[in-house]
Amino acid sequence: MSDVKLDTVETKASYGIGLQMGQQLAQSGLEGLNVAAIAKGIAASLTGEMPEIEVDEINNALRELHTRAEQARAEQAKIAAADGEAFLKDNALRDEVTVTESGLQYEVLVEGNGEIPTSDKQVRVHYHGQLTDGTVFDSSVTRGQPAEFPVTGVIAGWVEALQMMPVGSKWKLYIPQNLAYGERGAGAAIPPYAALVFEVELLDIL
Repeated sequence: MSDVKLDTVETKASYGIGLQMGQQLAQSGLEGLNVAAIAKGIAASLTGEMPEIEVDEINNALRELHTRAEQARAEQAKIAAADGEAFLKDNALRDEVTVTESGLQYEVLVEGNGEIPTSDKQVRVHYHGQLTDGTVFDSSVTRGQPAEFPVTGVIAGWVEALQMMPVGSKWKLYIPQNLAYGERGAGAAIPPYAALVFEVELLDIL
């Protein structure tokens, strides 16, 4: 497969389709997928070949993998919830950390002196998002491109924090799972019930 030259419209488009399929499969939570077998199945479908194994056998295998994935997600969620609660409990004891009535925790790294956005505003921010174990799942800082969005267009922990931050501020947010993505998580990067840590710099109100 590595000797395919991506030098025509057809090969580039084909490669793009493969990337999209790969991304979807990577986010599916299905473990143990065999790349060669996937390619073989695609080739058989595109060329009209008869499947080498019965449809019932394929469906049984798919059900088994989905069951395993659901069990793995449930276990991951259980661990994430326990880890998040323990992390936030310890973090709340730090002198630098303020805990709001909702359970949101924040630490002021830089105190700005600009305007504080209201719920009807849009903002421009830089942010760096991590799980409590330090795993980075998203970062406008790494991309080098600030993000712009409505104050109320983000997770609840952000909505609350943004309406307390003067422009020019940089805060570190420690967000309980119920103020983040809760039971649904977010893609493969953020498991269900995960507490999140963000460094947020409020650059401007738009």
